[in-house]
Amino acid sequence: MAKKQTKIATKVIHEGGYPDKETGAIMPPIYQTSTYVQSSPGKHKGYEYTRSHNPTRTRLEECLSSLENAKYALVTSSGMAATTLILHALPKGSTILCGDDVYGGTYRILSTVFNEIHNIIFTDTTDVKSLEKLMKKYRPKLIWLESPTNPLLKITDIRKVTTIAKDHRVLSVVDNTFMSSYFQRPLELGADIVMHSLTKYMNGHSDVVGGCLMTNNKSFYEKVWKLQNSLGPSQSPFDSWLVLRGLKTLAVRMEAHQRNAIKIAKYLEGHRNVERVIYPGLKSHPQHRIAKAQMSGFGGMITFFLKGDLSKSKKFLEKVKLFSLAESLGGVESLIEHPAIMTHASIPKEIRKEIGILDNLIRLSVGIEDCDDLIDDLETAFKVL
Repeated sequence: MAKKQTKIATKVIHEGGYPDKETGAIMPPIYQTSTYVQSSPGKHKGYEYTRSHNPTRTRLEECLSSLENAKYALVTSSGMAATTLILHALPKGSTILCGDDVYGGTYRILSTVFNEIHNIIFTDTTDVKSLEKLMKKYRPKLIWLESPTNPLLKITDIRKVTTIAKDHRVLSVVDNTFMSSYFQRPLELGADIVMHSLTKYMNGHSDVVGGCLMTNNKSFYEKVWKLQNSLGPSQSPFDSWLVLRGLKTLAVRMEAHQRNAIKIAKYLEGHRNVERVIYPGLKSHPQHRIAKAQMSGFGGMITFFLKGDLSKSKKFLEKVKLFSLAESLGGVESLIEHPAIMTHASIPKEIRKEIGILDNLIRLSVGIEDCDDLIDDLETAFKVL
């Protein structure tokens, strides 16, 4: 009889969170150390130096790999550090296909740093036929997907795209930050690598910067581990412990984020001052059916367009109180921001306009506060318009 698969709400608490073997402490200790005593030169207990390995980070990697049903996980000092390791693992001069609507930091590092090492092509990854043509023409080494994208929340059919990628021997990476491992598991949909900014939903408390990648590809994992050990962007023991602690509530947090987000998305969709709302859980979303097929929930991110110009957007953003005007996302508190000025300012204005990041676009990271209070806060801000 096959062993019953443990559910993710159980995994986040118990995988990597087992009691301390030395003392029986229910909460794992923090191994806040830089080095480890050896009984003889080269003879140790699996740990030599914390840049390479650390017991607290090992626990976190055990938990993360279980959440994505991956064989390997690597935790880094930031999401951008994880991105950097992936890009450095490619042969020099590789062609990379990347979504045109991605996190501003991803766009920046590809267009200002790795453009001198690799050939970068930005494209709409929701257009599967166009992607296949580009793969045939350029023979890329890697395709970089975000689904949903940031900030326009476009949904790529991960299974279709990764199937085509495998046919052309192209590695596929999915940035799964917006959905977390709770609502979407790209490796199960065919991706070779999944990465997260742990800063966001996985930690969930806006008090850590971190990143990770998970894969079933042993040779790729060994390559990025060697790069991390050489370059040094490893997660600290304390930050690893904080993320491990934050993960324990991932399931209940993500359900609460989603409950609030769907209510707020429907409220915004019917508001006289709103031009358009983008949320994967709305039937009006262009890829709603794909979202339902590959995600178990729709997350807490909402993008909407105000009726008005930049001046009205600023007035609106200055009036919110419960929604904090700040970059980042995925914490228990609600955040609001203006991508064109804030998170995506590094993208040239003409490109922002071309892909749809306009001056009246507002991005919400819906927290887990009382939803009526959040709607009242938005309604108060709308009154200035």
